[in-house]
Amino acid sequence: MAFLDNGNHTAVTEFILLGLTDDPVLRVILFTIILCIYLVTMSGNLSTILLIGVSSQLHHPMYFFLSHLASVDMGLSSSVTPNMLVNFLIEKNTISYLGCGIQLSLASFFGAVEFFLLAAMAYDRFVAICNPLLYSTKMSTQVCIQLVVGSYVGGFLNASFVTHFFFSSLFCGPNSVNHFFCDIPPMMELSCSDVSVSEIVISFYAGSFTMTTLFVIVISYFYILITILKMRSTEGRHKAFSTCTSHLTAVSLYYGTVTFIYVMPKSTYSGDQNKVVSVFYMVVIPMLNPLIYSLRNNDIKDSLKRQFYRKTLL
Repeated sequence: MAFLDNGNHTAVTEFILLGLTDDPVLRVILFTIILCIYLVTMSGNLSTILLIGVSSQLHHPMYFFLSHLASVDMGLSSSVTPNMLVNFLIEKNTISYLGCGIQLSLASFFGAVEFFLLAAMAYDRFVAICNPLLYSTKMSTQVCIQLVVGSYVGGFLNASFVTHFFFSSLFCGPNSVNHFFCDIPPMMELSCSDVSVSEIVISFYAGSFTMTTLFVIVISYFYILITILKMRSTEGRHKAFSTCTSHLTAVSLYYGTVTFIYVMPKSTYSGDQNKVVSVFYMVVIPMLNPLIYSLRNNDIKDSLKRQFYRKTLL
């Protein structure tokens, strides 16, 4: 490890990722499992994007948001999974200082964008069910683009705070990261700088956008539930609720796991539990989202059938 004389800059040239396990047999097993998950993630989300692009019946705001969610899931998984797979196969799991910063920034960016997109999708369902006559106006192409752009801007701001913390911190001691990727909590533990202000700023911003997006989702579904209960037709209630179940499932999985890691007191869980839950929301959830939306959405299933029949007839 090289050190610089200038105390304003870090002297650490690389970090050691301790990963999930030291057991060589278990590492091979985990490599196989996570590789399969990653391949399903990429193929599933890419298929979702292509299907939405080629199917005219899916050219609606809900699927516009879903295509961006699929893109973000691919980015979120790709920010950590390839490096984790390589680390399973080598003895010393190292990542360069610059590589660690980039990985941290990308994970923060895509993770935050997913929050905002899930909130935008909840608002879309609220307008579709509670104000169906005004849906085409309130969810126009311009509005949808603004919501998506706003989601990416929110992700960029989150990544900016995290990136500033990393590159302005001094790492002058141990460089072993007790994780399988460069995450905020373990990096703060390694920093030799006073991270109290950075920790407050990052926590405040992360907590703000998490609670704001969750508030939008909760309020949207509160009014959706009231509207559904007022419907006289059982079929109408079932159809309205069925359009929300996929989104509710995705929200529950993502918010639940992220809350466990970043909101709950650290004393309530161990570092190993943190790693396992991180694998779930960084690796597994991006794979589950396309499966959740394809298995519980009749429009997507119908589009898949049409595309399949069209290919077989050609």
